[in-house]
Amino acid sequence: QLQLVESGGGLVQPGGSLRLSCAASGFNLNNYAIGWFRQAPGKEREGVSCIGRGRGSTNYADSVKGRFTISRDNAKNTVYLQMNTVKPEETGIYYCAASSGLIGLCVFSSAPYDYWGQGTQVTVSS
Repeated sequence: QLQLVESGGGLVQPGGSLRLSCAASGFNLNNYAIGWFRQAPGKEREGVSCIGRGRGSTNYADSVKGRFTISRDNAKNTVYLQMNTVKPEETGIYYCAASSGLIGLCVFSSAPYDYWGQGTQVTVSS
């Protein structure tokens, strides 16, 4: 089975930090671009960050640039999203997704992503 499992979500205060993990099983993440998406209550799912395969180029939504960092640990077959100085509006379910087709710069559209995790809840509240 090819699976992605997110973890690390939870309750965090505004301005705090959180690290999300996306662990892959059944396939090697080295060969996939990985995207992080957020679905806030009542809103459509939107891209937060992604990391490409090969060169591993990263991309960030303007709203999180400078505060969030996406990284990949090939030895652990895991991708991380380090979230710093989080804001209440960043509450939502965070999903990771893998794309076998994206080469070079990754994108935030959902279509290129083949596999999706179940999501992990992040709540930013005091």
